[in-house]
Amino acid sequence: MQFKYDHQCFGCGEQNPAGLKLKFVQEGEIISTTFVPPEIYQGYPGILHGGITSTVFDDTMSQCVAALGKFGFTSRLEVRFRKKIPVLRPVRFEAWIVKQKGPIVDIESRAILEDGELAAEAKARFMLTKEETES
Repeated sequence: MQFKYDHQCFGCGEQNPAGLKLKFVQEGEIISTTFVPPEIYQGYPGILHGGITSTVFDDTMSQCVAALGKFGFTSRLEVRFRKKIPVLRPVRFEAWIVKQKGPIVDIESRAILEDGELAAEAKARFMLTKEETES
């Protein structure tokens, strides 16, 4: 299976008109993005929809796999919400690899509000594609 990135990813695709257009930076072992959710992504009034929060977690954690120079797919994602995330305010998502064994990569992530409070946490397991595990 060959992957050709077409820039249509909902999370980070520059050419997806409906996407989040997330931009990532790597600082040591941590991949991060700062996202200012527009009102169109709210669930309850003024609060970011949990599905969008989960999507940003998933995309941020997938960037950890990409930083390894590999392709992988989310096989499990667990999100724990601790505080509401307001729309129209910046929230920083950070992710890092916890463990890698063969084709399995375990990653953790957190969402931090602009006041430094922890808003949510996530854990995920990614499976590297077969081609990535044969090298």
